Amino acid sequence: MSRHTRPLHLLLIFTLVLSLAGLEQVLATPRLNIEITGGIEAAQPIAIVPFGTAEGLIPPVDMAAIIGADLARTGRFKPMPTRDMLDMPTTREEVDFRDWSLLGMNNLVIGRVEPDPRGYRVSFTLFDVFRATELASSSLVSTKSGMRQTAHRIADAIYEKLTGQPGVAATRIAYVTSTGSGADLSVTLRVADADGYNPQTIVSSSEPLMSPAWSPDGQRLAYVSFENKRAAIYIQELSSGRRELVASYPGINGSPAFSPDGTRLAMTLSKDGNPDIYSLNLISRELTRLTDHYAIDTEPSWSPDGQWIIFTSNRGGSPQIYRMAATGGPAERLSREGDYNARASYAPDGRSIVMVTRVNGAFRIGLLDLARGVMRLLSRGDLDESPSFAPNGALIIYATLHEGRGVLATTSVEGGISQRLTQDSGQVREPAWSPLRR
Repeated sequence: MSRHTRPLHLLLIFTLVLSLAGLEQVLATPRLNIEITGGIEAAQPIAIVPFGTAEGLIPPVDMAAIIGADLARTGRFKPMPTRDMLDMPTTREEVDFRDWSLLGMNNLVIGRVEPDPRGYRVSFTLFDVFRATELASSSLVSTKSGMRQTAHRIADAIYEKLTGQPGVAATRIAYVTSTGSGADLSVTLRVADADGYNPQTIVSSSEPLMSPAWSPDGQRLAYVSFENKRAAIYIQELSSGRRELVASYPGINGSPAFSPDGTRLAMTLSKDGNPDIYSLNLISRELTRLTDHYAIDTEPSWSPDGQWIIFTSNRGGSPQIYRMAATGGPAERLSREGDYNARASYAPDGRSIVMVTRVNGAFRIGLLDLARGVMRLLSRGDLDESPSFAPNGALIIYATLHEGRGVLATTSVEGGISQRLTQDSGQVREPAWSPLRR
């Protein structure tokens, strides 16, 4: 089957055999490497001065470098190279706003790292250079191992102050990698920080793993495992590793999706003969069938308010996106363009949905404006799949191919910024972006 006609592997119900073959990929290195492949020309110039330290103190990480990298990846900011800085102030009194203004900086960030009984105390201040005013300042306590996360939190605070939108540097992504094929297949579900650091192995298997889905509190992952030679859905607690089998019915058990309040899990089951959408109450364990149609219904996803579920169905003759009430009932077709639309999910504001759409034989990521009914393409690959919104709605992460190898990529919803996330060898796929950390 050619790459132009091969269905996406994530359409588990439509292409289960191809899904298993597509998961024969290679895991080689523990973390993802991020390469910015496109930027926004209007990115705001900002200077993040290397943080000062108490005498004799050597912090475990370069806070300014991490903060600068976080802001650069958003595409909204262009950090000034350290080598171009005329001065490196670490206190308000040392700042000469005229120098920074002449260098064309809109904003300036300074900070210090001091010892603390619990590890380190990190303080920062954000300035408006042209107004010579302080915009924000804070002091955070961090352990040695938590310093990267502290830097991410500072980057998010800066991003939110300057854009009015929450930052996502402190969030995480889940993804699947694997090594070998056939009898040597080894698959791993991992979670890493949004910048690719601090990867954790959630589960490893000699059989395929797929469809990771975050709980709304970011503490658990639901996923599909074939470890017992048949599909089953598990929910796993990240901190303890404790996991629970929640669906292992005869036939298909796939596409788990948490409700926004975390009390229900939507999924695809074929235990009653046909693939349909079900909802499992995670408290009472009551299972409710939401669709009952002769067609294939799969890939459920909840609206942010929990009132609706969108899903993929071929009830109209080809895979398309439909919407129904979260309690079930009549379904309305949402996607109208093209003969293949699948794997949809809502934007955090509920105004649009992202999906995989086929255009001239190539699978692309498309964004459908629900009010206007207009689809806009966000990617340009031949086999782009598994789109997932960042929790602030500004970016989308998805799986794609680069030089014949499976990698992850991000793109901004507004266009312009794009990045590629790769490992030195092997392939990566099935990304899922976590909620904002609470």
